[in-house]
Amino acid sequence: MTSSSIPGLARFNALESGAALAALHEACASSAWGSKLLAQRPYATVEALLAAGDAAMAELSAEDLAEAMAGHPPIGRPKPGDPTSAREQRGMAGASEELKAEMLELNLGYQDKFGHVFLICATGRTGEQMRDALRERIGNTPEEEREIVRVELGKINRIRLTRLMEDLMEEQSA
Repeated sequence: MTSSSIPGLARFNALESGAALAALHEACASSAWGSKLLAQRPYATVEALLAAGDAAMAELSAEDLAEAMAGHPPIGRPKPGDPTSAREQRGMAGASEELKAEMLELNLGYQDKFGHVFLICATGRTGEQMRDALRERIGNTPEEEREIVRVELGKINRIRLTRLMEDLMEEQSA
């Protein structure tokens, strides 16, 4: 299947470089990640784009990972007015006040230990599942946690890139 038969991908491949980079930045705040994906355009398939995203994530330095993480709000506190953040953290929306308070306390402890927000692919997870993961991961070493964060970011980026292709397809047909 060629990119011309995948409207969202064809539109992405045709975007001016600055617009494409801005769209990629919405998926992942790492400028190195976005630049690597931009440099490999055009993509023949969405799977090729996702694979390039995975490969770029695997190559990110610790500084690049920190830049990527800076684009994510703490679990339980989505960015105001950001539908992506709210959608991804939907599992916390109906959480009890007790669970929200516990998440805040755990998030602060995690940030004190690791120097960044707790990052998890929250899509489809309940507040309790995110809390349990946070409780478990706070005992990790910084090195272990950095690699878990890399995997979680990769999952988030795949979801966001897929959504970007769907959104571009919708824009094309509108």
